[in-house]
Amino acid sequence: MTLSFVDVANAGIRCLSPFQPGKPISEVERELGIKNIIKLASNENPLGAGPKAHAAIKTHLETIALYPDASGYDLKQAIARKWGVESNQITLGAGSEALFVMIGQAFVKPGQEVLISQYAFATFTIATHIFQGQPVIIPAKNWGHDLDATLAAVTPKTQLIFLANPNNPTATWHDHNTLIKFFNQLPPHVIVVLDEAYAEFMVHHKNYPDSHALLTAYPNIIITRTFSKMYGLAGLRIGYAISHPDAASMLNRAKLPFNVGSLSMAAATAALDDAEHIAATLALTAEGLAYFQEEFTKMGISFLPPAGNFITINVERDTSPIYELLLHDGIIVRSLTANYNMPHFLRITAGTMNQNQRFIKSLRKIL
Repeated sequence: MTLSFVDVANAGIRCLSPFQPGKPISEVERELGIKNIIKLASNENPLGAGPKAHAAIKTHLETIALYPDASGYDLKQAIARKWGVESNQITLGAGSEALFVMIGQAFVKPGQEVLISQYAFATFTIATHIFQGQPVIIPAKNWGHDLDATLAAVTPKTQLIFLANPNNPTATWHDHNTLIKFFNQLPPHVIVVLDEAYAEFMVHHKNYPDSHALLTAYPNIIITRTFSKMYGLAGLRIGYAISHPDAASMLNRAKLPFNVGSLSMAAATAALDDAEHIAATLALTAEGLAYFQEEFTKMGISFLPPAGNFITINVERDTSPIYELLLHDGIIVRSLTANYNMPHFLRITAGTMNQNQRFIKSLRKIL
């Protein structure tokens, strides 16, 4: 009898469809035979990694024959200094996505409930199936996390809540006082993953939560951050979690010994202190989002209020033809039909002004 890998796979894996990310530039080049492609699909930093990260990679190139420091000492120390926490509160992972799975494997038993907002980051649901939790989808309110509905959905089987702030792809977010009210009503046994992938872009929002203060007050929070967005290190796959020391102790037992590479850690350590690159990225992002809002308003295109480094538009019709025409014009944006069931919406990353203007020119031509 022939082995059926489909039959022996875990049920959570069998039910998954492959995630459909933003198309890579190389794929569009192969498929369409065109060059000079711009990618505004995956919320990457259009400036790339900063000079300090580049220098750190060059310095550490000669060490790549050696296994990385499994403890991540230098990077943890840098994160601890930046946050004002202890290094024993930090867990490193190959991007936030790996940390989501690690958290579930450490704390969620098969069949326990994981609460996820309707339009939340698609990887939350994928990770939940991988660690064999039971995803419970909470209907969105104004495209974002409905915290009251989330509280109402908590049962004795609820173990984990994924809460993105800001949320990708809808850019909704909750302020500090709103989250305090939420955590005050939440049973303390329920763990909340507070995913702050875009928090570095929220520095000018005075009511954006002080997650360090939240973590101090509520030990059931695990904060996740990434180096893929602000720091321009998406290709190196590096992120971190900050939590109560007991939670971090369990997470660091759940990780594989060499789960993050030496070049990734070196670049991330340097990137944390590259104030000039961070300032340049913030300025470029603000300029790009302001430009997009002005142009979409002129064009009569509605959009969700932006946060982070992206904006999501509603063209009020199937976006598939628009997406394909943009591709043939050498512009990659993010369709939200797959993974999010938002067939009338496109998400656009704030790029360089030349990239932004080229996109608007192409979109005007298509519409």
